[in-house]
Amino acid sequence: MKRATKAIQAEMRVARQTWSDLGAARLRDLRALLVRYKLSVALGEIIRIDNHWYVTHAGLLRLASRRRCHAINTSLRERLCDPAASRWIFRAVVYKSPNSKGFVGYGDADPSNVSSVVHGAELRIAETRAVNRALRKAYGIGICSVEELGAFSSSPRPSVVPPQSNDSHSSNGSGNGQPRLRDQLCLLIRQYNLDSNLVKAYAADFCGTEALSGASRELVDSFISHLSSAAKQNRDALVCKLNSYAQPVEAKS
Repeated sequence: MKRATKAIQAEMRVARQTWSDLGAARLRDLRALLVRYKLSVALGEIIRIDNHWYVTHAGLLRLASRRRCHAINTSLRERLCDPAASRWIFRAVVYKSPNSKGFVGYGDADPSNVSSVVHGAELRIAETRAVNRALRKAYGIGICSVEELGAFSSSPRPSVVPPQSNDSHSSNGSGNGQPRLRDQLCLLIRQYNLDSNLVKAYAADFCGTEALSGASRELVDSFISHLSSAAKQNRDALVCKLNSYAQPVEAKS
């Protein structure tokens, strides 16, 4: 019991450090979620977007593992899909035990309800959403998963791609109609609730330039991949790393 209490207290400390503007009501909600489902803020299993709590796919899978989930089956609903339009629909069934009748969830994805950053991955996103919904039903998770959010998916892809500069070294370019690197970076900052100024300072250091705008597209792309992996693996450690780039406050004379 004492060990569990200490674990919750440690998670709450991480939450306060991560979201310094949390009010008493949101803290109570978070504590209740941590106690009931044993989710972890430090591991990125629960995140805050627009002052609401959301569980992540990783959090749901770890919860299923802790509860000794028997099986998760997914199937593509081919008759409802439209490959030409990149529209996919999955059905997922979660079996909590060998004798379970199964908990069913459906997930859909197309270019209109996924981020422009992940266009082309609609099939995988649809399966993830289906699994998330089935897991939430199976284990009584009362909050939505972040992967299901339409808001998380940003705006639809434009039908006409605006002309891009031929300068391959621009960190904001998007050759061959690919998502702009700036958009990818902004999405990561929002998804993991990171300090944008500290991220830019870290990026410049990573790329070996005085400012991020001076880095080549290849270096910025490499940094975005690094930042995404770091945030997924250990967001708390990433925040500590970012804090090391904070400018010291000069003492007033």
